[in-house]
Amino acid sequence: MKSLAELEEIRRKTLEQISMRTNKNSMRIVVGMATCGIAAGARPVMNALLEQLKKRNVNDVSVTMTGCIGVCKFEPIIEVINPDGSKVTYVRMTPEKAERIVAEHIVNGRVCIDYTIGAAEDKK
Repeated sequence: MKSLAELEEIRRKTLEQISMRTNKNSMRIVVGMATCGIAAGARPVMNALLEQLKKRNVNDVSVTMTGCIGVCKFEPIIEVINPDGSKVTYVRMTPEKAERIVAEHIVNGRVCIDYTIGAAEDKK
């Protein structure tokens, strides 16, 4: 770090990232980040969600982490929780699936049924 302006830029970027993770005004995305989720690839999924939200300039959605959601065989898992409390649980996530969820569910309001826990259980 060589200048006050450089420090201010770091501060601005950090505050922007924090606000993405803590905004509670609207929809929330919760990523299962227990050991099982991390081992299954939850960290790249969370990074993809954050990147896509930033790329699309979506600032009213918070992205947070939680521990084990309870169905480890379906990890990585994310839950999209609407302001009214209703939620959709997406399973066996990948960064590519996360991109589609942002584009279709978060931006356009269309649930990606084929990635939900109900669809996964129907495949048994």
